[in-house]
Amino acid sequence: QVQLAESGGGLVQAGGSLRLSCVASDRAFSTYAMGWFRQAPGKEREFVAAMSWSGINTDYADSVKGRFTISRDNAKNTVTLQMNSLKPEDTAAYFCAAARSLSTVVRGTSIYWGQGTQVTVSS
Repeated sequence: QVQLAESGGGLVQAGGSLRLSCVASDRAFSTYAMGWFRQAPGKEREFVAAMSWSGINTDYADSVKGRFTISRDNAKNTVTLQMNSLKPEDTAAYFCAAARSLSTVVRGTSIYWGQGTQVTVSS
């Protein structure tokens, strides 16, 4: 079972940037597609971004395209989410996710989850 640990959340003003990181425990990290989801209070968890195991293919929610960038370093078992031009509506708990395929990560089913890290964007 893959264990995921997120870090990098915090409080930032609108227009600012944050960089989230997720470290995976599994030595087979390079074989997993990775992604990020978020959940705001009172709302369902929603897809944010995902990347294939090779790093070649990516997918983003329309709401973050052009502002967020997902990347991975397979040598360090790490996936990151660079978030720029943050908006108050980006405020949420952000979760790292792992699955065997990109499509599975995007669907958010049958995947491994981290514990989450809080991102708060003030106006």
